Formats: sequence, C-alpha cells, structure tokens
Amino acid sequence: MANEFWTSANSAPKRNFRFLVMLGADVVWWAKTVKVPSYDVAEVEHSFLDNKFYFPGRVSWTDVSMTLVDPVSPDAVKKTNEYVIGNNPNNPNYKVKQESDMETTVSKAKAVAALGSVTIMVLDADGDSIETWTLQNAWIKSVSYGDLDYSSDDLRTIELSIRYDWAECETADATTQFSVSTP
Repeated sequence: MANEFWTSANSAPKRNFRFLVMLGADVVWWAKTVKVPSYDVAEVEHSFLDNKFYFPGRVSWTDVSMTLVDPVSPDAVKKTNEYVIGNNPNNPNYKVKQESDMETTVSKAKAVAALGSVTIMVLDADGDSIETWTLQNAWIKSVSYGDLDYSSDDLRTIELSIRYDWAECETADATTQFSVSTP
C-alpha cells in the first residue's frame, strides 16, 4: 500500500499552491502564503534509579503566520484593521464610531468575534477541499504592514500572526471522512 502512490495513475500529491483561506465569511483570495497549524508535545522527565524516562506532556499549538498581498480593492489594510479592532461590517456590535472610542485593550471575546472563524483549505486539482483546518477561538496577535521602498517593484504585503486555542483538521479521500481535534 505504501508504494501505491508511485504506481497508481489516479494518485496525486498535495500541491502547495492549491489552498484557500477564509476569515469569517470572506474568502481571502489575496492570501499569498499561510503556515498550516502545527503543535509541539512537551516532555516530562522522570528519574528512577540510574535511568531517565520521558513521557508526553501538554500539547502546545504554534501561531499561524499568513502573508497577504495588499490589493486596492478590497483594501487589505482596511479589512485587516476591521478584523483586529472589531470594526467588521459582519459584526455591527463592534463598530468603532470614532478614534477616541477605541479601547486600548480588546477582550478575547471581542477579538475572536471580530475575526470570525478561520479556515484553511487544501484543494485538489479540481478545486475540491481535501484537507480543512479550522482554528478555534482565533484572534490576530500581530500585524506588520510591510515596508515601502522606491527601489522595489514588489507587491505590498501584510504579515499576520494568528493565535488560537486549538485546531481541527478534517480530511477526506474517496472512502472516508473524519475529524481530529486536540483541545
């Protein structure tokens, strides 16, 4: 079965450029790169006589980083600010009326509600989702609007770091579909 990938004409590898990112209800077509969720398992050391034994400990999820291209329309800087401060049109309860109304700190509930659900989908050649990651209780931890430079023709980008409590991964193939989560 392990060699089936190399010998089957119907088998294809997952490709890095076939993905979609959704922030709330928005398909973020201007996403250039995204780091898929990953985690570390801590180790606990136990000494017994002359030996050391190691046991798995707590799961710690790492931040998801994302690079966005900044198109003129929709304005990615404006959309990012909406996701961060809660001025998202999809969440009218969190609109900021004036700059003086803006709070210096944001509660986790407001930050999670402002961003909405975060979904990363890996697509096959037909555009169907074959792997879907959903970040639970996600909020934007940091934003970098990049550098402006007269000597560069590069597209302007925005770097995001997204923090979340845990992720769920749903994968599908021709015969099975299952969901795995590690809170």
